[in-house]
Amino acid sequence: MAAAALALSLIAACTASGDDDARPVPATPGPHSTAPATGLPRGVTLRHSTHTWGDGRTSRVHVLTVAPDAAAHVTGVHGAHLATAETVREMADRVDAVAAVNGGYFDIPTGADHGGYPGDPLGAYATDGTLLSEAAAGRTALVVGPPGTAPRITRVWTTLSLAADDGARRELDGIDRVPGRILGCGGTGGDVLRSTGRAHPAPVHNQLCVDDSEIVRFTPQWGAASRPGATGTAEAVLDAAGRVTAVRSPGGGPIPRGGSTLYGIGAGARWLTAHARPGGAVTAETRAQDAAGRSLLARGVSLFGAGPELVENGDVAVDPAREGMSGSSLDERAPRTLAGVRADGTLLLVVVDGRTSASAGATLSEAAALVAGLGARSALNLDGGGSSTLVVRGRLENRPMDEEVKGSVERRVATAIAVVG
Repeated sequence: MAAAALALSLIAACTASGDDDARPVPATPGPHSTAPATGLPRGVTLRHSTHTWGDGRTSRVHVLTVAPDAAAHVTGVHGAHLATAETVREMADRVDAVAAVNGGYFDIPTGADHGGYPGDPLGAYATDGTLLSEAAAGRTALVVGPPGTAPRITRVWTTLSLAADDGARRELDGIDRVPGRILGCGGTGGDVLRSTGRAHPAPVHNQLCVDDSEIVRFTPQWGAASRPGATGTAEAVLDAAGRVTAVRSPGGGPIPRGGSTLYGIGAGARWLTAHARPGGAVTAETRAQDAAGRSLLARGVSLFGAGPELVENGDVAVDPAREGMSGSSLDERAPRTLAGVRADGTLLLVVVDGRTSASAGATLSEAAALVAGLGARSALNLDGGGSSTLVVRGRLENRPMDEEVKGSVERRVATAIAVVG
């Protein structure tokens, strides 16, 4: 298939040399205590407990709560660059966070379709109101901030577009990812599920969609440069005002500080060559909205796409298929990271340990019942497995377990939900 061949050639051309950055590091947890943590800001609490499931198995559960009037705020944080991954502890240290858990899904190096960038978020991710990764259409996300506003859990769609000063318009396919490959699918026009060769606009967890005609925006958050592209690609370099300072072909090169680039393949490259003329301007418009079309982005807002939804209006409501996940995930016990919101706006960040004889993890159904029992009116599943990590005041409070390493390690991940106070 032409689309698949082009996407794979781009992966080869754009592969990073930073996979070593994704290797997990030995975990050094603090002692497991049932006492609440001390020294946290007003309105932030941490509790540890042991939960017994219906079959008698037990799991260690760690619950961090952030009250609406807490002397702290919640924000999104990622590695030094989106193209690289870091441990939750490293990310928390960067923003001087008092606590943090891992965030959404990402392009993990052990995945079958890894694209070479271990810090690349999969699905929606925004921090301080800036969208840095587009949504897998309709998947559930956690929305937090700015300070003084209640967190939300809602399904999210993103709308991205380009407008050149000669009047030409076009969809913008993505932000800060390899052009031509959409891991997790759920993108915009022309996406094809590689395994079937058929058009597939809906999300499919951990499956690769490809598109031979795209434009992807690269921001300085991605890294210092976009990687060299194949013959026929083109990349417009924009300053902070959206003015085109250069068009390079093939694509690949420095990303200007305060500016961005637009990287095109196929018809996308031809559009840039025709309409992104040096000295002219191209405006990128990025929106994230809920099912009612209400905008979710504003200054101070962070957004973490993940899923599936676990709790709605206080009731367990797990429908993995709606968000492109297999039904078998309902019955698989694994370490989990969960987010919930109580009726008063209290945020719950919950980590369930698993993969040990002392802690079995949780199925999605068990996780939903657990967080509903903690008073959540809405909740979602975040990234889990070996990614599930809770750090408080620089100390690891849970026991992450990596299946590949067969031991307790801190996995380097793409994003973290940080409590700063």
